Amino acid sequence: MYGVADVDYGAGGRVAGVRITMISHVIFDLDGTLVDSRVDIADAVNHVRGAFGMAPLPLDTVSSFIGEGARILVQRALGPDAQERLEDGLCMFLEYYGAHLLDHTRPYPGVAEMLDGMRRDGLTLSVLTNKPEAMSRTILDGLGMLHPFTAVVGGDTLPTRKPDPAGIAHVCTLTNTRADHVLLVGDSVIDLRTARAAGVAFCGVAWGLGFAGLRAAGAERIAERPQDIMRKT
Repeated sequence: MYGVADVDYGAGGRVAGVRITMISHVIFDLDGTLVDSRVDIADAVNHVRGAFGMAPLPLDTVSSFIGEGARILVQRALGPDAQERLEDGLCMFLEYYGAHLLDHTRPYPGVAEMLDGMRRDGLTLSVLTNKPEAMSRTILDGLGMLHPFTAVVGGDTLPTRKPDPAGIAHVCTLTNTRADHVLLVGDSVIDLRTARAAGVAFCGVAWGLGFAGLRAAGAERIAERPQDIMRKT
């Protein structure tokens, strides 16, 4: 069983004024948290740039654009001088990326074992991502990782997306879970802001895309390895 003694979320075990009593539900971000999808995303971005006669961007540059959904990703990748091409670019990105979701995308080391262990310990698991839901399910299913999750909520599932707290509320409703029993795990400041807005506990991950940003934003806990996210009492 997992409880407040396992994780340090600040004085008094409080996050955004909510007392953590017992974690029974862990909600994961997808890209940069469960799976390393950077190469496939970068390939799709550079496919779009190439179609417009633009030079490819380095992997690290594209990685810095990831986290707020496909539209913002493509907008950043095209730059301020090419915004009239945004709609066409977004369509090209979604079509190309949708056909290449699993070319290079793989789970981070230790993630599959972590999920299996959490399920064995009776935790409810869900995914909350700004990637479209169908793509998210395809990736998880293709990697043999869909079965542990009770709910998968994507960037197009609801009218809003992270950092809006509606996604957390929706997942809690789907799983009949109280917010003070939820831990959100993510790799970016967007995830941290989502947790704070929803009043749920948060654990960052050091292997994702936004480690430095999490530190700068004051994340109280960052796991170095998947097995460090939760610890048994």
